Amino acid sequence: MSSMPACKLAVKEPEKEIIEPKITRFKSNRERVRTLLSQFKKEDRVLILIWADPDSIASALAMKRLIRQRVSEVTIAHVNEIRRLNNLAMVQLLKIPLVKLRQIKPSEYNKKILLDSQPPHNAEFMKFDFDVVIDHHPVSNGWDAPFIDIRPEYGAVSSMMTEYLRTLKIKPAVTLATALIYGIKTDTNNFEKECTIQDVLCFQYLFKRMNRHLLHKIEASTIRRTELKYFRKALEEVKIRKQRLFSHLGKVPNPDILVVIADFLNHVHEIGWVFISGEYRDRLVVIIRCDGYRKDAGKLAQRVFGKLGFAGGHREKARAEVPFGNLNNHTHFTTRSLIRILEKHFRK
Repeated sequence: MSSMPACKLAVKEPEKEIIEPKITRFKSNRERVRTLLSQFKKEDRVLILIWADPDSIASALAMKRLIRQRVSEVTIAHVNEIRRLNNLAMVQLLKIPLVKLRQIKPSEYNKKILLDSQPPHNAEFMKFDFDVVIDHHPVSNGWDAPFIDIRPEYGAVSSMMTEYLRTLKIKPAVTLATALIYGIKTDTNNFEKECTIQDVLCFQYLFKRMNRHLLHKIEASTIRRTELKYFRKALEEVKIRKQRLFSHLGKVPNPDILVVIADFLNHVHEIGWVFISGEYRDRLVVIIRCDGYRKDAGKLAQRVFGKLGFAGGHREKARAEVPFGNLNNHTHFTTRSLIRILEKHFRK
């Protein structure tokens, strides 16, 4: 049997001077809120941009509640297709007003907010100059904004936004409280991943205000029957090397199924790393999972894929998206190709 062609990383030109975001260290939540609100005027039309997932959706809803009476208009737009059942159920059951970015004219908004992400995390975000960026991922370079609030120690941006609400003495409605609870539960993996006591306190504060029946309906919606075949494909492709599990699914209808499968396989006993990849719109999408103990999925994603596309995440969870054109010998990408890209980074 002939060996598969090696998949080498393309060499890129020298990088330009790196811009580092100027992050203010606030002395208190009051000072933080006061600085945030000072960014807006009554005549402002505000666009909130997100990569739609439970934490970002809930955070956007909270931000809209914070500023809606201080500006003339607030629109929440998402850059990705919402296909995952939990996310669709969240939007529909809680009646969250979202629009696709391509359905609006961003130039009609003079203020822009980015939540639960940073500009280098997505090509669409890099097209804009943001006035406000609030996130809990590790700080990335190559951008700046007038107001930045990045707290990587927090498990969820939903917790950060809950603190904003509490500081202004705004009591969240049932739907907002339920959304924020779900955002915190999702991004902290039910408090199994690294978070802070502030995440716990925010959860406790919201718990008595949420609707547990709505939350159960959202959480119960997970997998479509038509998606079961991708589980079979993933299991057929599984290859294990030194407690690292790899599987490439080929073309997928949307990358969310890669996330579901990665989370599922992350429960396999004696597996320390999970790497699930697929092809979506001429891009290689790689989902990374680990236990976070002496491991950092986000740093690994940046080290392997950062110069080829968009990559980042947390200690336990990370994601990378790379145009196939940035990879050499990519015409027949397989699980072995995925292993070859990653294995050299484990030898260090």
